[in-house]
Amino acid sequence: MNNIEKPTMSNPIHFFAFCGGIGLIGLAPGTAGTLFGILVWWLTLDAGFLIQSLMAIIFLTAGIWICGKCAKDLNVHDHPGIVWDEMATMFTILLFQPMSWQNWLLAFILFRCFDIFKPWPISYIDKNISGGLGIMLDDIVAGVATIICLLVLGQISLV
Repeated sequence: MNNIEKPTMSNPIHFFAFCGGIGLIGLAPGTAGTLFGILVWWLTLDAGFLIQSLMAIIFLTAGIWICGKCAKDLNVHDHPGIVWDEMATMFTILLFQPMSWQNWLLAFILFRCFDIFKPWPISYIDKNISGGLGIMLDDIVAGVATIICLLVLGQISLV
């Protein structure tokens, strides 16, 4: 990880990967990116479930390229300021949540715990899968773990 480059918000890839500069927040950029995901989801509520679902698919798949290209530009595997992965995953988790701030808070806390502490298999993915796929996949698996916990807790139902 020698010669780590600085991100520039005039570069569209860096702008998206850092969620418009939110990832440049010095303290807890991943948490800021996750909160940004909640904001983006809330701002798109009127679009409806189908449009939000399509947005989630686009966010998750485009994130592989966006995060990978940004990491390559910056010469570092997963720069802490790259928060597109947190934003996209939190946005997606909320598709499964009932409409209440308590459910959103629980989903937020669970996701942040999985993303920060990285239990297996999240830690394995983080250490062994490189590039944009690795950057996105550890968060996606943390999101799946969050959804499973919410199912077990009876907070959501997939039926």
